[in-house]
Amino acid sequence: MILMTRVDCRLLHGQVAVSWTSGLGADCILIANDEVVTDDLRKTTMKLAKPSGVKLVIKNIADSIQALNSGVTDKYKLFIVVESIEDAAKLALAVPAIDKVNLGLVKAREGTRNISKSINILPDEEALIKKMADAGIEVEIRQVPNDKKVMAVRVL
Repeated sequence: MILMTRVDCRLLHGQVAVSWTSGLGADCILIANDEVVTDDLRKTTMKLAKPSGVKLVIKNIADSIQALNSGVTDKYKLFIVVESIEDAAKLALAVPAIDKVNLGLVKAREGTRNISKSINILPDEEALIKKMADAGIEVEIRQVPNDKKVMAVRVL
């Protein structure tokens, strides 16, 4: 069962590993990212950051979509973490079981607009958020589980 998909440019770190994983009751974290699968240093860092007793799987986006749609992940209480809104949209629009996307941290870049304390989006990312919302996917903004949930489309 997919509990949540989170966008966080840092991927797996203390806040995600502790607050979100325990807050959701997840027993497996899927890092869906095309670059990390080939970066041994980043993979090692994430393996060190994962909570004990929680399975960590690192796959590229295409393999993540295939695994999620195949049913092999159904036995887990799955927390998916991606690095970008683009990756979240690729997953959410291709995997019917993804019904929630959490925007946690998207850094400011050239051409971005700040829509919350920790979310900075480009125009094409805004369009992807609207596309996910139009598809019935809840897109919310929260850094930690105890924060008040803000629906992304309300601040666009």
